[in-house]
Amino acid sequence: MTKMEKLNRLLNSRYFWIGFAALTVFVYFFGLTIPLLGPDEPRYAQVAREMFERSDWITPTLGGHHWFEKPALLYWMEIAFFNVFGVNEFAARFGPALFGLGIVACLWIVGRFTFSEQQRRAANYFGLVAASTLGFLVFARGASFDITLTFPIAAAMTGFFVFDRSAAGTKSRVLGLLAFYVFMGVSVLAKGLVGFVFPFAIVGFYYLLSLRLPERQFIISLFWGIPVSILVLSTWYLPMYLRHGWEFIDEFFVQHHFQRYTSNKYKHPQPFHFFFWVLPLMTIPWIPFFFVGLWRSFKEIIAGFGQKAEADADTDGSNTHIGSALKFGFAWLAVPLVFFSFSGSKLPGYILPAVPGAMILAALTAWFYARRSPLRDNIVKSLALATFVVVLALLQFALPRFAETDSVRHMFRDAADAGYSSQKVAGFMTISHNMEFYAPGRILRNADGTQRRFSTPDELAAVIREKDEPQMVIVRQEHLHHLENFARLDIKVISRGGDYALAAVEGME
Repeated sequence: MTKMEKLNRLLNSRYFWIGFAALTVFVYFFGLTIPLLGPDEPRYAQVAREMFERSDWITPTLGGHHWFEKPALLYWMEIAFFNVFGVNEFAARFGPALFGLGIVACLWIVGRFTFSEQQRRAANYFGLVAASTLGFLVFARGASFDITLTFPIAAAMTGFFVFDRSAAGTKSRVLGLLAFYVFMGVSVLAKGLVGFVFPFAIVGFYYLLSLRLPERQFIISLFWGIPVSILVLSTWYLPMYLRHGWEFIDEFFVQHHFQRYTSNKYKHPQPFHFFFWVLPLMTIPWIPFFFVGLWRSFKEIIAGFGQKAEADADTDGSNTHIGSALKFGFAWLAVPLVFFSFSGSKLPGYILPAVPGAMILAALTAWFYARRSPLRDNIVKSLALATFVVVLALLQFALPRFAETDSVRHMFRDAADAGYSSQKVAGFMTISHNMEFYAPGRILRNADGTQRRFSTPDELAAVIREKDEPQMVIVRQEHLHHLENFARLDIKVISRGGDYALAAVEGME
């Protein structure tokens, strides 16, 4: 047996798939200890810490002020793992990493119900493609709401697909429907009303593309399934309403649902086509497979619904559901893509719920490509492994350096070492949401809970004179000269990182 034959045998053995599954788990949990990045991760982690310290699972707060922007699911995960691992970055990100793995498992199940018993090994390619997709690898590492929403939607849609593709009268149909409604309720706990909108819209569009009406069993399930979803979501929404009333309704629904969608109130404008190029980038390194799969889905829809599935069936006559999977994947990616393209506020992570649908199309293409020859099979598997190698290298050597300059964690450690462990801190000509987690209880705030921002040295000097104690300010390094050249302030730069500096400020006689 030649070396190439041995390699082919290894890559096609069950040991490869077991090893790949173990490697996937390792990659998804590797490097979660780097500093919290950007403005969102530290804020969400701090909200969870304040709830954790109060033993309050209901009311989100930031700096002691109500914070009703998002629902509680991410906070609940962070609180749970704070109890296990302590209050740190790893605990804050552990839940999202689990959800990333959950999405991989969901797409593997979709693969299992796409192919016949004789072809069930093809489901492994669904898992392989999903696990090595850039969108999941990136967002599963962040303590944010994008992956927190994407997993329960993926679980709900997987439940529906299991129902739709199972034989009549089987237990899997009932279990699939139950999963659909339970995880739809969980998705509302994850990010609000889109948790209802997306699953029903995707199902409706899928039936439309399939040119058939919903089955009687599905229609009947609405009468017991929707109450199940409401029961799940009421675990947080009901006590929140009972405790906070109209304040909760106004801030959570009116401002952060409807106004965020219909306006640019939160300063995230992008053109209509923004997500049409962001979505393909999320599918790296499987972009070519995604586009081929997208073209196949177009042909499946246009050419009479079902003809392509028959053409793709194996010569042994075994039954597959490839045509249904192509329509299902297209419906799944299209609904969030269209919905968020009309939004007045756009961020890259918003489109993440569409990526599982895109990866169904990519995984189908990868499987058909791989099964044609051992060489092509090795190329697909090697692409996934190479992606993991690149990601691990970046996590080990590049990302920690970037994180240290992007985050203020090291600045406040330097400040503590210099004897400034309790002084209040504010922004000078800027603010930093990143310091919410790293300077808890020390941030000067306005009456509405927002961070205090000093615009002039005179304003800062007045506060120091009133408090009769030194303060700390975070300031862009390009603006340091405004403080250093002001005669009534004594400035001591404690730490620098990236664009920012942390300085101790005292008044002068």
